[in-house]
Amino acid sequence: MPLSAKARIEIYLPDKQERIFVKLREAFEKEFLETFGGCTVIKDIKGLYLSDEGKTDIDKILLLYADTPFSFRRNRAALGKYTDELKDVAYKVTNEESILIVVHEIYHSV
Repeated sequence: MPLSAKARIEIYLPDKQERIFVKLREAFEKEFLETFGGCTVIKDIKGLYLSDEGKTDIDKILLLYADTPFSFRRNRAALGKYTDELKDVAYKVTNEESILIVVHEIYHSV
């Protein structure tokens, strides 16, 4: 079977039950649903980080991702602009710097 190269957008969010984080997750879910036709949410992920003191910090995070219909290589600038806008919204709403948005190329079997 041939493989089709597409772009995947992933958002790593702190898994907090505070209203603002729940609303942000719901907003991203709606955005991906309406823009790309769906998304996947994976909860109960553990993030490990080294603090400034060298100690291990553990955060609960969740992953929200959508596969786009776009070629990563041909649409890199537009994808970058789109994800920058998502990141700006997330920061304005939460002041949380640890929200990570990743775009990478994936291959679907068609």
